[in-house]
Amino acid sequence: MNLISEIHKELESAHNLPDFTSGDTVAVTYKIKEGDKQRLQVFQGIVIQKRGGNNTATETFTVRKMSGTVGVERIFPMASPFIEEVKVMKRGKVRRARIFYQRERTGKSARIKEKKRF
Repeated sequence: MNLISEIHKELESAHNLPDFTSGDTVAVTYKIKEGDKQRLQVFQGIVIQKRGGNNTATETFTVRKMSGTVGVERIFPMASPFIEEVKVMKRGKVRRARIFYQRERTGKSARIKEKKRF
């Protein structure tokens, strides 16, 4: 058990990701390997869910974006070494932890209100 807890601590300290929840618009910069080359790509969209609780080793988040008329979702592990940075673009005001209803919505009905900052 001590070995497992030590590995969890290493994974937690490896990434200093910002605090975000579902409904937030984020830009995730991650590394892509193509053969022997490496490049950075940005995936910007709305976080529709976070899973895994407080355990950083198994925690994941799903980001959804619209690419033309097609919805694209990508699941990112929090402890992934390929994530370069996560930037929070907007804070969304939603009432649920998992906003899967976004999948059926397009256009104006798919908008999420922005949180007011005080």
